[in-house]
Amino acid sequence: MKIDKKLLERSQNKCELCGSEEGLQVFKVEPATYAESEIVVCKTCADQIENPENMDPNHWRCLNDSMWSEVPAVQVISWRMLHRLKDEGWPQSLLDMMYLDEETQEWAEATGEGGDEEKVVHKDSNGVVLQNGDSVVLIKDLKVSGGGFTAKRGTAVRRISLVHDNPEHIEGRVEGQQIVILTQYVKKI
Repeated sequence: MKIDKKLLERSQNKCELCGSEEGLQVFKVEPATYAESEIVVCKTCADQIENPENMDPNHWRCLNDSMWSEVPAVQVISWRMLHRLKDEGWPQSLLDMMYLDEETQEWAEATGEGGDEEKVVHKDSNGVVLQNGDSVVLIKDLKVSGGGFTAKRGTAVRRISLVHDNPEHIEGRVEGQQIVILTQYVKKI
């Protein structure tokens, strides 16, 4: 694809990530629904963005400069690459310094890259992912501590709430009481 003259002028005939002047090409930053979603990159940067297994962490030290670009698409790729590399140590410092406006941050996160790896996922006894508002059925009689009753097997619990910091706990209303239920004893319906 021939590089647009405006893009070449903006990039000063260099890769907008690493500054290389060789092997330049247009790279579309997904999702391309945002304005000015194309940037100029070199062949090396494009290959490593598209093929994470080819990643050379030292090549990306250039992000120390490109993360400050005024071009939102360059900021987005810089943010995504720093997230991919954050286990290296040094990228985390750059991420801590980096600021993206709300729309650019949304764009950077749109592909799921850089998402919170520590995200808590709640699963029922069959491994089905549970969401807030789902309905579940108890697969075992459960004695309710402090409730003075036993929640019977087969009881439907509607509109559950997920306990945000514990993937093994959900909350729901049984016999008019809000209780905490272990996910290993429920099945999504």
